[in-house]
Amino acid sequence: MDQAKIEVNNLYKIFNGKKKREISLLENGLSKDDILEKTGATVAVNKANFKVMPGEIFVIMGLSGSGKSTLLRCLNRLIEPSKGTVKIDGQDITKLNSKELRNYRRQKYGMVFQNFALFPYRTVQANAEFGLEIQGVSANIRKAKAASALETVGLSGYEQQKPNQLSGGMQQRVGLARALAVDPDILLMDEPFSALDPLIKKEMQDMLLDLYQQINKTIIFITHDLDEALKLGDRIAIMKDGEIVQIGNHEEILNQAENDYVAEFVQDVNRSRVLTAADIMSKPVALLYPQAGLKTALHKMRQNKLASIFVLGKEHKVKGIVKIKNVVSAINNGQQKLKDLIEKVPTASPGETVNSLFAKIAELDTPIPVLNEKDQLKGVIVKTDVIANLATDQI
Repeated sequence: MDQAKIEVNNLYKIFNGKKKREISLLENGLSKDDILEKTGATVAVNKANFKVMPGEIFVIMGLSGSGKSTLLRCLNRLIEPSKGTVKIDGQDITKLNSKELRNYRRQKYGMVFQNFALFPYRTVQANAEFGLEIQGVSANIRKAKAASALETVGLSGYEQQKPNQLSGGMQQRVGLARALAVDPDILLMDEPFSALDPLIKKEMQDMLLDLYQQINKTIIFITHDLDEALKLGDRIAIMKDGEIVQIGNHEEILNQAENDYVAEFVQDVNRSRVLTAADIMSKPVALLYPQAGLKTALHKMRQNKLASIFVLGKEHKVKGIVKIKNVVSAINNGQQKLKDLIEKVPTASPGETVNSLFAKIAELDTPIPVLNEKDQLKGVIVKTDVIANLATDQI
């Protein structure tokens, strides 16, 4: 199993307190409000524990004041934790001195902020170069790296513009390009799209997902928007009053709430727009290959109580489906070849939403195969699975 990229253990952050006293009170069961009333200290992060795997988009979400942005800044020690450890690739960064920490940040982290944090007097190119400039990279190299990063985020041709000449979405692309130019292992993104109009926000979310496939980075993404968290996150940590109250993938968050707070938080989410084919597909109970005979096909379908069965070719690729009624008819008429009965069917990709699947499966009397990018079978979806998940949103 891969080593965690980021490992956080028993992390606390207390503001305006004596730290040890407040942490002791928390460990004895007092709440954030109790601590504030008793000591005047603010509990921002309360015993956070989680791991982030390499190449994962890990979303930390919660309402205002939940501690999510403070927790993010503890990961690179822009805010010093009061207690606990933060390990990056196994190294505890809470033990680094100031000089070591500065160098470590330059090598490991890129950060994208909510308010863009661009220099208004610098051009787009110069803003994108800034992190490299701080690292002492030579002018020619940083110019080339910044230009490449700007191209990656779709801003080629805007190099000489100033930030105030760009839309909000474009300004945020500059901030992202600046973070990417230094080629960090980890991207820390603090509510980067929350200030954008809804259409631009969606465009930026889509761009980030496309970019994610290219850049091979670990991303920590902060948001207060559950729909955004569900769209972007491989896994989601939900925070309340400084505590992480649940961690899971979007299906677990939606369908396996561990407490009333999470259940209430997700109750208004349209699951049909969030759950995907990969979430609801099941493993096929039986499969056939073209060389199988008609009687073999009939036996497998009867044995497994199937009205149809998928036929696979080389490399587990779906050739189509065979229906039991056609197999019975072919045997009765003396036909010999299974391949003559194979029918093409609509297919789904793992990322398609339940909502979009309904249009495909509504008029079908056969399951839909879920295929990966190589057209290999990953699972199957039957109509009842789709209808059941659509019905959940009507209850």
